[in-house]
Amino acid sequence: MKNKKQRPRANELRLVAWETTRSCNLDCVHCRASSEKGPYPGELDENKGLEILNQIAQAGKPIVILTGGEPLLRKDIFTLARHGTGLGLRMVMATNGTLITPDVTREMKESGIKRVSISIDGANASDHDRFRKVPGAFEGALRGIETLKKGGIEFQINTTVTRHNAHQIEQILKMAIDTGAVAHHIFLLVPTGRARDMVNQEIDAREYEKLLHWFYEMREEAPLHLKATCAPHYYRILRQEAHLKGERVDFDTYGLDAVTRGCLGGISFCFISYEGIVQPCGYLELNAGDLRETSFGDVWNKSLIFENLRDYSSYEGKCGECEYIKYCGGCRARAFEATGNFLAEEPLCLYQPKQKPQHSAK
Repeated sequence: MKNKKQRPRANELRLVAWETTRSCNLDCVHCRASSEKGPYPGELDENKGLEILNQIAQAGKPIVILTGGEPLLRKDIFTLARHGTGLGLRMVMATNGTLITPDVTREMKESGIKRVSISIDGANASDHDRFRKVPGAFEGALRGIETLKKGGIEFQINTTVTRHNAHQIEQILKMAIDTGAVAHHIFLLVPTGRARDMVNQEIDAREYEKLLHWFYEMREEAPLHLKATCAPHYYRILRQEAHLKGERVDFDTYGLDAVTRGCLGGISFCFISYEGIVQPCGYLELNAGDLRETSFGDVWNKSLIFENLRDYSSYEGKCGECEYIKYCGGCRARAFEATGNFLAEEPLCLYQPKQKPQHSAK
Protein backbone atom coordinates (compact mmCIF):
# COMPACT_ATOMS: atom_id res chain seq x y z
CA MET A 1 0.00 0.00 0.00
CA LYS A 2 1.32 3.45 -0.90
CA ASN A 3 1.99 5.92 1.88
CA LYS A 4 -0.83 8.41 2.35
CA LYS A 5 0.11 11.86 1.11
CA GLN A 6 0.99 14.27 3.89
CA ARG A 7 -0.75 17.63 3.71
CA PRO A 8 1.71 20.40 4.70
CA ARG A 9 0.82 22.85 7.48
CA ALA A 10 0.65 26.62 6.92
CA ASN A 11 4.13 28.20 6.91
CA GLU A 12 5.72 24.81 7.48
CA LEU A 13 9.42 24.84 6.53
CA ARG A 14 9.52 22.63 3.44
CA LEU A 15 12.55 23.71 1.42
CA VAL A 16 15.93 25.26 2.19
CA ALA A 17 18.39 26.07 -0.59
CA TRP A 18 21.95 26.43 0.72
CA GLU A 19 24.55 28.12 -1.46
CA THR A 20 27.35 25.95 -0.09
CA THR A 21 29.89 27.73 -2.29
CA ARG A 22 29.84 30.57 -4.79
CA SER A 23 32.74 29.07 -6.77
CA CYS A 24 31.82 27.59 -10.15
CA ASN A 25 33.53 26.03 -13.15
CA LEU A 26 31.08 27.72 -15.56
CA ASP A 27 30.25 31.39 -16.15
CA CYS A 28 26.53 31.42 -16.93
CA VAL A 29 25.02 34.58 -18.37
CA HIS A 30 21.93 34.38 -16.12
CA CYS A 31 23.70 33.49 -12.86
CA ARG A 32 21.94 34.81 -9.76
CA ALA A 33 25.23 34.64 -7.84
CA SER A 34 27.49 35.98 -10.63
CA SER A 35 29.64 32.98 -9.72
CA GLU A 36 33.18 32.55 -10.99
CA LYS A 37 36.06 30.27 -10.05
CA GLY A 38 36.67 32.01 -6.72
CA PRO A 39 37.81 31.57 -4.01
CA TYR A 40 35.24 33.70 -2.21
CA PRO A 41 36.28 35.03 1.23
CA GLY A 42 33.71 34.50 3.97
CA GLU A 43 32.50 31.06 2.86
CA LEU A 44 31.13 29.16 5.86
CA ASP A 45 33.54 26.46 7.08
CA GLU A 46 32.65 22.84 7.72
CA ASN A 47 31.99 23.21 11.45
CA LYS A 48 29.61 26.11 10.89
CA GLY A 49 27.91 24.18 8.08
CA LEU A 50 27.30 21.19 10.37
CA GLU A 51 25.93 23.53 13.04
CA ILE A 52 23.52 25.13 10.56
CA LEU A 53 22.23 21.72 9.49
CA ASN A 54 21.57 20.92 13.17
CA GLN A 55 19.59 24.15 13.49
CA ILE A 56 17.58 23.46 10.32
CA ALA A 57 16.65 20.01 11.68
CA GLN A 58 15.44 21.63 14.90
CA ALA A 59 13.18 23.98 12.90
CA GLY A 60 11.63 21.24 10.73
CA LYS A 61 12.40 18.40 8.38
CA PRO A 62 12.65 20.18 5.03
CA ILE A 63 14.29 19.19 1.79
CA VAL A 64 17.76 20.76 1.79
CA ILE A 65 19.09 21.69 -1.64
CA LEU A 66 22.89 21.81 -1.73
CA THR A 67 23.54 24.38 -4.42
CA GLY A 68 26.05 27.01 -5.48
CA GLY A 69 27.91 28.10 -7.58
CA GLU A 70 28.84 24.51 -8.20
CA PRO A 71 28.47 22.47 -4.98
CA LEU A 72 30.81 19.72 -6.22
CA LEU A 73 33.68 22.22 -5.94
CA ARG A 74 33.24 22.24 -2.16
CA LYS A 75 35.62 19.60 -0.74
CA ASP A 76 33.46 18.73 2.28
CA ILE A 77 30.16 18.61 0.38
CA PHE A 78 29.56 14.93 1.08
CA THR A 79 30.43 15.35 4.77
CA LEU A 80 27.66 17.95 4.92
CA ALA A 81 25.29 15.71 2.96
CA ARG A 82 25.94 12.71 5.25
CA HIS A 83 25.33 14.85 8.32
CA GLY A 84 22.05 16.19 6.98
CA THR A 85 20.91 12.67 6.07
CA GLY A 86 21.74 11.51 9.58
CA LEU A 87 19.53 14.29 10.97
CA GLY A 88 16.57 13.04 8.94
CA LEU A 89 16.72 15.81 6.34
CA ARG A 90 16.08 14.96 2.69
CA MET A 91 19.32 16.00 1.00
CA VAL A 92 19.35 16.85 -2.71
CA MET A 93 21.83 18.63 -4.96
CA ALA A 94 21.63 21.22 -7.75
CA THR A 95 24.59 21.02 -10.14
CA ASN A 96 25.52 21.83 -13.72
CA GLY A 97 26.37 18.15 -14.16
CA THR A 98 29.80 18.56 -15.74
CA LEU A 99 31.78 17.31 -12.72
CA ILE A 100 29.77 14.14 -12.12
CA THR A 101 31.89 10.98 -12.41
CA PRO A 102 31.28 7.39 -11.27
CA ASP A 103 33.25 8.13 -8.08
CA VAL A 104 31.21 11.28 -7.40
CA THR A 105 27.99 9.32 -7.99
CA ARG A 106 29.06 6.67 -5.47
CA GLU A 107 29.76 9.38 -2.89
CA MET A 108 26.38 10.96 -3.60
CA LYS A 109 24.65 7.66 -2.96
CA GLU A 110 26.67 6.86 0.18
CA SER A 111 25.98 10.33 1.62
CA GLY A 112 22.22 9.92 1.17
CA ILE A 113 21.61 12.42 -1.63
CA LYS A 114 18.17 11.46 -2.96
CA ARG A 115 17.92 13.52 -6.13
CA VAL A 116 20.15 15.65 -8.33
CA SER A 117 18.95 18.49 -10.53
CA ILE A 118 20.91 19.30 -13.67
CA SER A 119 20.38 22.49 -15.63
CA ILE A 120 19.69 22.24 -19.35
CA ASP A 121 19.03 25.64 -20.91
CA GLY A 122 19.19 24.85 -24.61
CA ALA A 123 17.92 22.04 -26.82
CA ASN A 124 21.36 21.60 -28.36
CA ALA A 125 25.03 22.10 -27.53
CA SER A 126 25.32 25.43 -29.31
CA ASP A 127 22.46 27.11 -27.45
CA HIS A 128 23.22 25.57 -24.04
CA ASP A 129 26.95 26.34 -24.23
CA ARG A 130 26.25 29.94 -25.27
CA PHE A 131 24.10 30.28 -22.14
CA ARG A 132 26.75 28.64 -19.94
CA LYS A 133 29.67 30.44 -21.65
CA VAL A 134 31.85 27.30 -21.62
CA PRO A 135 32.26 25.04 -24.69
CA GLY A 136 31.41 21.43 -23.88
CA ALA A 137 29.01 22.27 -21.03
CA PHE A 138 26.10 20.56 -22.82
CA GLU A 139 27.98 17.33 -23.47
CA GLY A 140 29.32 17.43 -19.92
CA ALA A 141 25.80 17.74 -18.51
CA LEU A 142 24.57 14.81 -20.63
CA ARG A 143 27.53 12.69 -19.49
CA GLY A 144 26.65 13.57 -15.91
CA ILE A 145 23.06 12.47 -16.49
CA GLU A 146 24.16 9.12 -17.92
CA THR A 147 26.50 8.60 -14.98
CA LEU A 148 23.71 9.30 -12.50
CA LYS A 149 21.45 6.82 -14.31
CA LYS A 150 24.10 4.10 -14.15
CA GLY A 151 24.64 4.88 -10.48
CA GLY A 152 20.92 4.60 -9.68
CA ILE A 153 20.37 8.20 -8.54
CA GLU A 154 17.20 9.93 -9.71
CA PHE A 155 17.56 13.26 -11.44
CA GLN A 156 15.48 16.13 -12.72
CA ILE A 157 16.08 18.72 -15.43
CA ASN A 158 15.91 22.43 -14.57
CA THR A 159 15.51 25.06 -17.31
CA THR A 160 15.71 28.83 -17.00
CA VAL A 161 13.33 30.32 -19.57
CA THR A 162 14.38 33.41 -21.54
CA ARG A 163 13.56 34.85 -24.95
CA HIS A 164 16.53 32.89 -26.31
CA ASN A 165 15.11 29.46 -25.44
CA ALA A 166 11.36 29.90 -24.86
CA HIS A 167 10.71 28.38 -28.29
CA GLN A 168 12.77 25.31 -27.29
CA ILE A 169 10.96 24.40 -24.07
CA GLU A 170 8.93 21.65 -25.75
CA GLN A 171 12.15 20.12 -27.13
CA ILE A 172 13.86 20.36 -23.74
CA LEU A 173 10.87 18.70 -22.08
CA LYS A 174 11.13 15.87 -24.63
CA MET A 175 14.83 15.58 -23.81
CA ALA A 176 13.99 15.33 -20.10
CA ILE A 177 11.52 12.52 -20.87
CA ASP A 178 13.93 10.70 -23.20
CA THR A 179 16.81 10.81 -20.72
CA GLY A 180 14.66 9.35 -17.94
CA ALA A 181 14.32 12.40 -15.71
CA VAL A 182 11.75 12.13 -12.93
CA ALA A 183 10.83 15.81 -13.24
CA HIS A 184 11.22 18.94 -15.35
CA HIS A 185 11.23 22.24 -13.50
CA ILE A 186 11.08 25.49 -15.46
CA PHE A 187 12.38 28.72 -13.92
CA LEU A 188 11.24 32.04 -15.36
CA LEU A 189 14.23 34.40 -15.55
CA VAL A 190 14.49 36.81 -12.62
CA PRO A 191 16.88 39.68 -13.46
CA THR A 192 19.16 39.64 -10.42
CA GLY A 193 22.91 39.16 -10.13
CA ARG A 194 24.56 38.83 -13.54
CA ALA A 195 21.08 38.44 -15.05
CA ARG A 196 20.40 42.16 -14.46
CA ASP A 197 22.11 42.63 -17.81
CA MET A 198 19.52 40.25 -19.31
CA VAL A 199 16.44 42.19 -18.24
CA ASN A 200 15.52 42.56 -21.92
CA GLN A 201 15.64 38.76 -22.23
CA GLU A 202 12.66 38.24 -19.96
CA ILE A 203 9.70 36.93 -21.92
CA ASP A 204 6.86 39.44 -21.80
CA ALA A 205 3.67 39.02 -19.78
CA ARG A 206 1.67 37.66 -22.73
CA GLU A 207 4.32 35.03 -23.60
CA TYR A 208 4.58 34.20 -19.91
CA GLU A 209 0.85 33.50 -19.71
CA LYS A 210 0.86 31.43 -22.91
CA LEU A 211 3.83 29.34 -21.74
CA LEU A 212 2.21 28.55 -18.39
CA HIS A 213 -1.08 27.54 -20.01
CA TRP A 214 0.89 25.16 -22.25
CA PHE A 215 2.76 23.84 -19.20
CA TYR A 216 -0.55 23.18 -17.45
CA GLU A 217 -1.83 21.16 -20.42
CA MET A 218 1.38 19.12 -20.52
CA ARG A 219 0.88 17.88 -16.95
CA GLU A 220 -1.72 15.46 -18.34
CA GLU A 221 0.56 14.21 -21.11
CA ALA A 222 4.12 14.13 -19.79
CA PRO A 223 5.15 10.97 -17.90
CA LEU A 224 7.12 12.95 -15.31
CA HIS A 225 6.48 15.62 -12.70
CA LEU A 226 6.29 19.20 -13.99
CA LYS A 227 6.83 22.22 -11.78
CA ALA A 228 6.94 25.93 -12.56
CA THR A 229 9.33 27.88 -10.30
CA CYS A 230 9.68 31.66 -10.13
CA ALA A 231 6.43 31.54 -12.11
CA PRO A 232 3.75 32.02 -9.45
CA HIS A 233 1.00 32.76 -11.97
CA TYR A 234 0.96 29.02 -12.73
CA TYR A 235 -0.98 28.38 -9.52
CA ARG A 236 -3.63 30.90 -10.55
CA ILE A 237 -3.80 29.35 -14.03
CA LEU A 238 -4.11 25.87 -12.53
CA ARG A 239 -7.24 26.96 -10.67
CA GLN A 240 -8.69 28.84 -13.61
CA GLU A 241 -8.23 25.85 -15.94
CA ALA A 242 -9.60 23.40 -13.38
CA HIS A 243 -12.67 25.62 -12.88
CA LEU A 244 -13.31 25.68 -16.64
CA LYS A 245 -13.17 21.87 -16.66
CA GLY A 246 -15.46 21.59 -13.64
CA GLU A 247 -12.68 20.09 -11.52
CA ARG A 248 -11.89 20.69 -7.88
CA VAL A 249 -8.29 21.52 -7.07
CA ASP A 250 -8.01 19.10 -4.19
CA PHE A 251 -5.03 17.44 -2.57
CA ASP A 252 -5.91 13.91 -3.68
CA THR A 253 -6.03 14.87 -7.37
CA TYR A 254 -3.41 17.62 -7.65
CA GLY A 255 -1.06 16.67 -4.81
CA LEU A 256 1.18 19.45 -3.52
CA ASP A 257 0.13 21.73 -6.39
CA ALA A 258 -3.24 22.01 -4.65
CA VAL A 259 -1.86 23.20 -1.32
CA THR A 260 1.31 25.06 -2.23
CA ARG A 261 1.49 28.54 -3.75
CA GLY A 262 3.53 30.31 -6.37
CA CYS A 263 6.05 32.39 -4.45
CA LEU A 264 7.25 30.37 -1.45
CA GLY A 265 9.98 32.78 -0.31
CA GLY A 266 9.81 33.30 3.44
CA ILE A 267 6.63 31.20 3.64
CA SER A 268 7.78 27.59 3.30
CA PHE A 269 11.15 28.18 1.63
CA CYS A 270 14.28 30.19 2.29
CA PHE A 271 17.81 30.55 0.95
CA ILE A 272 21.12 30.58 2.82
CA SER A 273 24.00 32.39 1.12
CA TYR A 274 27.59 31.15 1.13
CA GLU A 275 28.26 33.71 3.91
CA GLY A 276 25.34 32.52 6.06
CA ILE A 277 22.85 35.29 5.20
CA VAL A 278 19.26 34.01 5.17
CA GLN A 279 17.12 35.41 2.33
CA PRO A 280 13.51 34.74 1.25
CA CYS A 281 14.98 33.25 -1.93
CA GLY A 282 18.20 33.38 -3.90
CA TYR A 283 16.83 36.09 -6.18
CA LEU A 284 15.47 38.35 -3.43
CA GLU A 285 18.63 39.68 -1.82
CA LEU A 286 17.19 40.87 1.49
CA ASN A 287 18.98 40.06 4.74
CA ALA A 288 16.47 38.27 6.97
CA GLY A 289 19.21 37.21 9.41
CA ASP A 290 22.90 36.33 9.68
CA LEU A 291 23.62 32.76 10.83
CA ARG A 292 27.04 33.84 12.06
CA GLU A 293 25.20 35.89 14.69
CA THR A 294 21.90 34.11 15.33
CA SER A 295 20.24 30.70 14.88
CA PHE A 296 18.34 29.47 11.86
CA GLY A 297 15.23 28.85 13.98
CA ASP A 298 15.20 32.43 15.25
CA VAL A 299 15.44 33.77 11.71
CA TRP A 300 12.74 31.45 10.35
CA ASN A 301 10.30 32.18 13.17
CA LYS A 302 11.03 35.84 13.97
CA SER A 303 12.28 37.62 10.85
CA LEU A 304 10.21 40.76 10.16
CA ILE A 305 10.77 40.27 6.41
CA PHE A 306 9.30 36.76 6.63
CA GLU A 307 6.40 38.01 8.75
CA ASN A 308 5.55 40.57 6.07
CA LEU A 309 5.69 37.95 3.32
CA ARG A 310 3.33 35.71 5.32
CA ASP A 311 0.82 38.53 5.86
CA TYR A 312 -1.04 38.79 2.55
CA SER A 313 -2.79 42.00 3.65
CA SER A 314 0.59 43.75 3.41
CA TYR A 315 0.90 43.14 -0.35
CA GLU A 316 0.38 46.18 -2.55
CA GLY A 317 -0.99 47.09 -5.98
CA LYS A 318 -3.11 44.60 -7.84
CA CYS A 319 -1.41 41.68 -6.03
CA GLY A 320 -2.91 43.01 -2.80
CA GLU A 321 -6.34 43.19 -4.47
CA CYS A 322 -6.19 39.79 -6.19
CA GLU A 323 -8.50 36.92 -5.27
CA TYR A 324 -5.62 34.54 -6.08
CA ILE A 325 -3.18 36.14 -3.63
CA LYS A 326 -2.89 33.06 -1.41
CA TYR A 327 -2.31 30.79 -4.42
CA CYS A 328 0.01 32.99 -6.50
CA GLY A 329 1.51 35.86 -4.52
CA GLY A 330 3.46 37.24 -7.46
CA CYS A 331 7.24 36.99 -7.71
CA ARG A 332 8.54 39.07 -4.82
CA ALA A 333 12.06 39.23 -6.31
CA ARG A 334 10.74 40.54 -9.62
CA ALA A 335 8.67 43.15 -7.77
CA PHE A 336 11.71 44.22 -5.75
CA GLU A 337 13.95 44.53 -8.79
CA ALA A 338 11.34 46.61 -10.61
CA THR A 339 10.34 48.92 -7.75
CA GLY A 340 12.65 48.51 -4.75
CA ASN A 341 9.62 47.28 -2.77
CA PHE A 342 9.33 43.53 -2.24
CA LEU A 343 5.63 43.86 -1.41
CA ALA A 344 4.76 45.68 -4.64
CA GLU A 345 2.71 44.10 -7.43
CA GLU A 346 4.30 41.54 -9.76
CA PRO A 347 5.37 43.42 -12.93
CA LEU A 348 4.88 40.49 -15.35
CA CYS A 349 1.21 39.71 -14.85
CA LEU A 350 -1.69 40.30 -17.25
CA TYR A 351 -4.44 39.25 -14.84
CA GLN A 352 -6.80 41.90 -13.53
CA PRO A 353 -8.32 41.06 -10.15
CA LYS A 354 -12.10 40.68 -10.11
CA GLN A 355 -12.62 41.72 -6.51
CA LYS A 356 -10.73 42.74 -3.46
CA PRO A 357 -10.19 39.61 -1.36
CA GLN A 358 -10.83 39.24 2.35
CA HIS A 359 -7.31 38.66 3.66
CA SER A 360 -6.53 36.42 6.58
CA ALA A 361 -3.90 37.70 8.99
CA LYS A 362 -1.46 35.01 7.91
